[in-house]
Amino acid sequence: MSVEGSGPAAESAGVKTEGRGEMIKAPMNLQDLRRRLYVKAKTEPSWRFWGIYVHICKLETLQEAYVLTKANDGAPGVDGVTFEQIEEQGSECFLEQIRNELVQRTCVPLPVRRREIPKDGGKGKVRVLSIPAIRDRVVQGALKLILEPIMEADFQPGSYGYRPKRTAHEAISRVAENIVRQKTRIIDIDLKSYFDNVRHDVLLAKVAQRVNDPQVMHLLNLILKSTGKRGVSQGGVISPVLSNLYLNEVDRMLERAKESTRNGTYTGIEYARYADDLVVLIGAHKNHDWLLAAVERRLREEFAKLKVEINEEKSRIVDLSRGESFGFLGFDFRRLRSRSACWSPKMPCTYAGGWKPGNVYVSAKRRGLPVLDIRPSCQISTRPHLPAELSKTSLARPSCLICTLMPTYPVVNISSVIALPMLMRP
Repeated sequence: MSVEGSGPAAESAGVKTEGRGEMIKAPMNLQDLRRRLYVKAKTEPSWRFWGIYVHICKLETLQEAYVLTKANDGAPGVDGVTFEQIEEQGSECFLEQIRNELVQRTCVPLPVRRREIPKDGGKGKVRVLSIPAIRDRVVQGALKLILEPIMEADFQPGSYGYRPKRTAHEAISRVAENIVRQKTRIIDIDLKSYFDNVRHDVLLAKVAQRVNDPQVMHLLNLILKSTGKRGVSQGGVISPVLSNLYLNEVDRMLERAKESTRNGTYTGIEYARYADDLVVLIGAHKNHDWLLAAVERRLREEFAKLKVEINEEKSRIVDLSRGESFGFLGFDFRRLRSRSACWSPKMPCTYAGGWKPGNVYVSAKRRGLPVLDIRPSCQISTRPHLPAELSKTSLARPSCLICTLMPTYPVVNISSVIALPMLMRP
């Protein structure tokens, strides 16, 4: 259980206060405030922040939130107000009105506008997007600017979805590099309608472990209620932070499992999560056989606590050494054996050593090394859920040491395939 400190977090971050909840203008800009909130949260994991609502109401915070919201563009909400209309009337008046509502505690979010888009796999399935009004997106953006550095301090290294300075490329590289390190047994977890089934009471309790500001909690509760009795909107500005926080305890459990299997720099378990997409990689050695059932059991226990349902039809256990494959972030992972069927525990060459990518693959093939093949599952035009950063650019230079780009399998916007020599014996 969180323990409160002897004074407000804002005071330790350089904000002058006049009693609990009364704060005068802070002598720092927004960037400095966010940095100090993060440092405070990172150095004191049990600290509960209070007196931060005033920073959400600041015009500087609202202006930054408006700039970020406008940069993302997006469709109007249920009120039909567009950015063009706001600019015609003056964004300053628009933000001043929002600020007055926040200060006077009269800000009530409008109901979200729901829009259906085709879901991956077809068969008539659709994904429901909840689009807040622009004014509500600005309020959510201001709330995110203050809460994000606090929550980021608690997030785990295996989580990549919609986090600052983290991309889907890094999540794919993490999976590929650990497969090369002999973690070839995969637990592929698919959550059933995750964003639509987030329990508001459970989520608010998790936020309250770090935030002890009734005004912030009240505003967040209003935002959640605007989406319905449960779930977070898949179009809300603050939804990525909240969805990551909801599954953070699952990440912590996997981090503890990693440490319990650590032997020097090697661990028997690794994982990567991008929002609701989760894969757990377990070592191929027979000493790790018990981990497969133990980790799966613990995952089910953690998801049961969160009232999150696992999609049994899509969730499965994969063994790459048996020729099986799995998908992650729009890419299929499988292992290919060379024609000579020889195995070698040594790297033939390194990308950093001056070899061109094509030479790396040729060398690996001639020496009979098994190869990890990662290729796009299908064209991006049929994958509307694929992360934007994957659809804009090809995987031009993976971070792994041994790699190759093979333009043999061209697809829309992605024309590359990564091949990594496998460093393991059958």
